[in-house]
Amino acid sequence: MSTLVFHNGSILTERGFETDACVLVEDGHIVAVLHGPPPASGRHIDLHGGALVPGFIDVQVNGGGGVLFNNETSVEALAAIARAHRTFGTTGMLPTLISDDADVMRRAIAATHDAIAQGVPGILGIHLEGPYLASARKGTHNANKFRVPDADDIAMATALDNGVTVITLAPECVPTHGIAAMVERGAIVCTGHTAADYAQTRAGLEAGITGFTHLFNAMTPMQGREPGVVGAALDDANSWVGVIVDGVHVHPASLRVAIAAKPRGKVVLVTDAMPMVGSDDPGFDLYGETITAVDGVVRNAAGSLAGSALDMASAVRNTVHLLGLPLEEACRMAAQYPAEWIGLGHQLGRIAPGYRADLVLLDADVRVQRSWIAGLE
Repeated sequence: MSTLVFHNGSILTERGFETDACVLVEDGHIVAVLHGPPPASGRHIDLHGGALVPGFIDVQVNGGGGVLFNNETSVEALAAIARAHRTFGTTGMLPTLISDDADVMRRAIAATHDAIAQGVPGILGIHLEGPYLASARKGTHNANKFRVPDADDIAMATALDNGVTVITLAPECVPTHGIAAMVERGAIVCTGHTAADYAQTRAGLEAGITGFTHLFNAMTPMQGREPGVVGAALDDANSWVGVIVDGVHVHPASLRVAIAAKPRGKVVLVTDAMPMVGSDDPGFDLYGETITAVDGVVRNAAGSLAGSALDMASAVRNTVHLLGLPLEEACRMAAQYPAEWIGLGHQLGRIAPGYRADLVLLDADVRVQRSWIAGLE
């Protein structure tokens, strides 16, 4: 068995960035983080002074590489999306299906199952963003697809048996027993595209909701006498929140407030990426409408934001430059914290012994130079 030896770089370990460390990888997993000169044996990978960080994990990816998951529910489509995002440091992702008919959902879940079974690099599960949402906060979703899940719907939505399932719903639109049933069947349930008030959101949290999808966007804002969904998210110490740090979806000051309010480790970078990420084509079709990114901003004809053209490396850079956080914390928000949110924090998201060797090499401008998934480049 050949040992990979990563050395001569700044390595993000449990202690922070360390320049005197090296990482040993065998059989796709990290076996040691050593200090001092690297061992003479093994296959050496010279980092040339770059930063080696855990591979990014994006829990909200609608598309990439010219492919929209809703339009192409196949293993090949998932592989194309994952390849496109890997260019920007994403080594693990949840392909995200926005609100659609039950048959499209079934195909998407089946494709995700098959992609994981076939070992498509980077696919960790599925994120079903809807269709159990509120029309008043639909964003670019098609409200004609919205419905209240019955027992059969819950069984279908939670059918993936070899990966992670995240379900975004509006807690005022789904009975608490339905939320609890999803959680009992292994789903990670999040609040999003919701017009709920604070009390309704709290009831959802008590039923098992553990996250908030793209905080601040498509949810009731925080006000003095009615905290709304945003207030409930910031007030709850146990839940995670996903944030889109592109300078468009949310004002940087609002994001800094959220980071200050939440316990460390509970704010996670997401892209909400659309097909133009990793593609030269700025447009795509959604629900029969052509949507085009203009100056990097993705909107539909009605003017609603329709996902983003953001990639994870840019999200990390923006977190440093727009929010003023150190690079090591921005990288944790892109790797360690999402892994913990989706229940994979024991195997992904850190450079530590026993963890899978999902790694990304960044240059001084936080641009991806190389990446490895389970030790394979």
